[in-house]
Amino acid sequence: MKPYLAAAIQMTSVPDLEKNLAQAEELIDLAACQGAELVGLPENFAFMGEEKEKLAQAEAIAQETEKFLLKMAQRFQITILGGGFPVPVEGGNKVYNTALLIDPNGQELLRYHKVHLFDVNVPDGNTYRESITVMAGKALPSVYMSEKLGNIGVSVCYDVRFPEIYRYMSAKGADIFFVPAAFTAFTGKDHWQILLQARAIENTCYVIAPAQTGWNYDRRQTHGHAMIVDPWGVVLADAGEKPGVAIAEINPSRLEQVRRQMPSLQHRVFL
Repeated sequence: MKPYLAAAIQMTSVPDLEKNLAQAEELIDLAACQGAELVGLPENFAFMGEEKEKLAQAEAIAQETEKFLLKMAQRFQITILGGGFPVPVEGGNKVYNTALLIDPNGQELLRYHKVHLFDVNVPDGNTYRESITVMAGKALPSVYMSEKLGNIGVSVCYDVRFPEIYRYMSAKGADIFFVPAAFTAFTGKDHWQILLQARAIENTCYVIAPAQTGWNYDRRQTHGHAMIVDPWGVVLADAGEKPGVAIAEINPSRLEQVRRQMPSLQHRVFL
């Protein structure tokens, strides 16, 4: 593994698949032109709207999104994560919130169904019930082992509040965690950055966190601040509050340095 650039894309997705994929393509192009080899898109990048609308269009969203990810990976010769899009559950009336990692040849490397669903009454007055339309995944995420990019683990948004999932991936050899998200503006201002830093520090791993930002639909406002955090917890790049790209170097020497200076993974008593 040599040093390389990674990108966390920040979008304001809306209830329009075509517009969202066009926005995503522009930002992927921007990231690739700056030299990014590993690129992540946020949760709900392909469609961000009412749950009933998402469910009604789920089949088309899933098909078009998978084709889009393969096309982008091959066109720009990047490894890309589609950080969360609906895939219909066979024989049911729900979807999986699915993250998909694709290599530059268009090969699927990893597929993860979000395990922790966001069923929360947020103090700003909004209520979210992801489980009404989404089926929780049953399996912990696998880790894609790569000599070129490092070992990559994938989670989605609300997962970041459950440290055991990251400890599991760490035990499987992860060097990098993806945390694509659509964090609410209310919770994000207090918790987003500190949670990402905590997951990085406690596992001495890089964290790449693509994000949604701004007003997506009706009262749905997302926090933004897509970022990349190093294994010491240093924020290397922050996309702020507008659509854009956070780009930073993933450096194996830094990873080794931090793990040498703070060998906490070697001192674990309980997994």
